[in-house]
Amino acid sequence: MPRFRLLVPVLLGAFALTACSDREAAAAAQAEARAAAAEQQAQEAEQGFGKAVAEENWALAKAQGDVLFMRWPDTEAAARVRERFDEVAAKAQAAREATRTAALWSYQSIAVKGGEQRSAAIDAREAVDTDGSGTGPVQLIFRDHPEWGRSSYLVLKAGDFDCYRGCRVNVAIDGGEPRRMAASRPDTDEAIAMFIEDERALWRLLDGAETLSIEFPVKAGGTRTAEFEVGGLDRTRMPGWD
Repeated sequence: MPRFRLLVPVLLGAFALTACSDREAAAAAQAEARAAAAEQQAQEAEQGFGKAVAEENWALAKAQGDVLFMRWPDTEAAARVRERFDEVAAKAQAAREATRTAALWSYQSIAVKGGEQRSAAIDAREAVDTDGSGTGPVQLIFRDHPEWGRSSYLVLKAGDFDCYRGCRVNVAIDGGEPRRMAASRPDTDEAIAMFIEDERALWRLLDGAETLSIEFPVKAGGTRTAEFEVGGLDRTRMPGWD
């Protein structure tokens, strides 16, 4: 009997160790299963990322990567995607910027006497105070008319240009050195417009440019500067200009 009493604690301790070992093994198995499931889901997201990259759908690829990093950040699939993610994110940002700047331009094609008039127009990035009454839009227009030919001009909603006898405006691309270009304000009240005489040269300057700034004289005194985000111009919408 005394020997049996001595064995009881030993047996109970053995049972406890076995139970503890079983729980640890079960927990380890569950953790391994969760990790395997996470890796499987992460691989599916990685495949979606790769498919979007192959299709050059950079916005979707970035979104796939973002979800992967948020939900399964410690997986091998996430590590593989992370190697390419910065490049994809940069391309997604560039695509968004291209879409934004393209939307800044508006195009018209209307039937007129003698054929068709085409135009491409864009508003300045920021409104400009041209006469002290407050800021207003400044618009740049390229126009192709069957009778009047090709032209480029600025349009104001208020104030006026000081260029009735002709003047020179400063034109700069992407913050570079300005170049002087001839301009003129027609003697008409139909629109507050000032033509930049060498429309072909101005059009060529925009090729590959991101920003265009034009400094022009105003009747209120001094000069004003309008800056345009021109990078989204679709040059094919104005056939014959290139």
